[in-house]
Amino acid sequence: MDSEVTLLAQSAGATLVTLMATDAWHRVRDGIAQLWRRTQPERAETVTAELEATHEDVLAAAAAGDQETLDELRLQWQGSVRRLLVARPAAVEELRALLDRLDPDGSAARQISQHATASGQARVYQAGRDQHIAER
Repeated sequence: MDSEVTLLAQSAGATLVTLMATDAWHRVRDGIAQLWRRTQPERAETVTAELEATHEDVLAAAAAGDQETLDELRLQWQGSVRRLLVARPAAVEELRALLDRLDPDGSAARQISQHATASGQARVYQAGRDQHIAER
């Protein structure tokens, strides 16, 4: 179950941070806060405050094009969710259901971001899927 929990936490971290910059933000906040209220009520207020702070950080990072901060925030929430699921394994199904409601097609967790820098005579080739290069 550990790899299952890790994968679910990764998906949750990516989904939460991605959706925090969209109109789904309020549903994300309410859904995650409710999950914590039911599973770890003593931490619910802290988690809600962390969600609000992360939301502000996501908006600022997105506006500045700061991908590194967005990646750090995804990892932060991945860790928080993973610790919750390890402490409360019964929350796995509830989290899955919440993620399905928030992001039915799973597109937020599959977001791809690529960055490259070339200088001089260098070339950069990037692809999100197949890439075929024929140079002569």
